[in-house]
Amino acid sequence: MKTTPTSAADTGAAVQTWARRPCHVARASCPWSGVAPASRPWSVLCTLSLALALLLGLFAAPTASAQPKGTVPAPSTKPLEPGMIAVGNFIYAGNRSSVCFADKFLADVAKDTTLPVEKEFRSVRLDADALFDTPFCVFSGEDSFTLTEKERENLRRYLLNGGFVLASPSCSNGAWDKSLRKELELTLPQHRLVTIPMTHPIFSIVNQIDSLKCKSGKTALLEGLEVNGRLVLIYSKEGLNDVANAKGCCCCGGDEIVRSAMVNVNILTYALLY
Repeated sequence: MKTTPTSAADTGAAVQTWARRPCHVARASCPWSGVAPASRPWSVLCTLSLALALLLGLFAAPTASAQPKGTVPAPSTKPLEPGMIAVGNFIYAGNRSSVCFADKFLADVAKDTTLPVEKEFRSVRLDADALFDTPFCVFSGEDSFTLTEKERENLRRYLLNGGFVLASPSCSNGAWDKSLRKELELTLPQHRLVTIPMTHPIFSIVNQIDSLKCKSGKTALLEGLEVNGRLVLIYSKEGLNDVANAKGCCCCGGDEIVRSAMVNVNILTYALLY
């Protein structure tokens, strides 16, 4: 069931709301702007090394803790389109990212609302200034990780100044869940994840969602982090990755929440309008 789609006025409000948030670049006026983008780390040597690694991987015995298959994408360099809202996919902890978070929900938002959302993720480094061009980012992966101090600093600025993060482990990975919680405590020690009640607007803003069911049949709840009364991060330990629609992903999805794309449509719409 869907509620009334967003109007043209909502579209304008979403763009203006993001433009007014302090982290929106406006590079010349932001205190953390002016940092030249790092040169892209792709060279002939990198290409040969990657090819060798892939070749060796064909003969390596699989292990239970193997990462989801897929190459971590290079940071996006495509120019921002005027009037369009870009959505990022974090590259973090050096060279970690997620190929197992589907971007299908972006096209669904564009179809079900009037919000001018780009239909594919932009890969953004958590330690780069380009992060502040994207009002909404997904944060996902598998196995334990540790953020750098620069990444923690950027994540703190991003969340405190208008950015929004949707976090979710690949395959309901417990090690990633533990690392995420630890990093949030280090990054924003004065804020805590809290359970989001099913009466919250994120469960009705576009799609009416009365409960969250996992693949196993159990009921799940989402957690959120608030700053000044506004949700700035939503987290699902079970997962909202929608792996069935993720390109280049062999992950089983673990015990992720079913119909994840519908939930993600609501979360993105809420993040842009509130």
